[in-house]
Amino acid sequence: MMVYKPSARFAASHPAHMIAFGFGAGLVPFMPGTAGTLLAWPIGWFLGGIVAPKVLFLALAVLFVVGVWACGLTGRRLGMPDYGGMVWDEFVAFLLVLAIVPRTFAWQLAAFLVFRAFDMLKPPPIRWFERRYHGGFGVMFDDLLAAGYTVLFLALIKRLFL
Repeated sequence: MMVYKPSARFAASHPAHMIAFGFGAGLVPFMPGTAGTLLAWPIGWFLGGIVAPKVLFLALAVLFVVGVWACGLTGRRLGMPDYGGMVWDEFVAFLLVLAIVPRTFAWQLAAFLVFRAFDMLKPPPIRWFERRYHGGFGVMFDDLLAAGYTVLFLALIKRLFL
């Protein structure tokens, strides 16, 4: 089976593709999900310092809906509904994590590492949901669950050890 490798030209050919590919972050050849998460980090840091929490959460809800559309359309055009280079799901989910965890480097680094682990390992019920929900919603939803696991895990660590 041949694996399709979208080009920068494909990503730039439609606004949905640009969004789904994280404005190019998803085109990196190795671990594109990590690249999408890294893209979110400085943006989340910046926004967390200037945007009121209510506004930030509303914006994240809008970005989630935009991601459902962009990833759904891009996945259909690629013929691969959850292509690994579509990183908008990691981008939005990690922005949500950053909006919740303390704004210190140590907490945000821990959040990055824990989020990537949950996103890659997909512990139950994340994998269960991933198999049942497809299209743009499925792409976005499993990362939202990984973000929830991340926040819960870090809250537990804070509660038990700090």
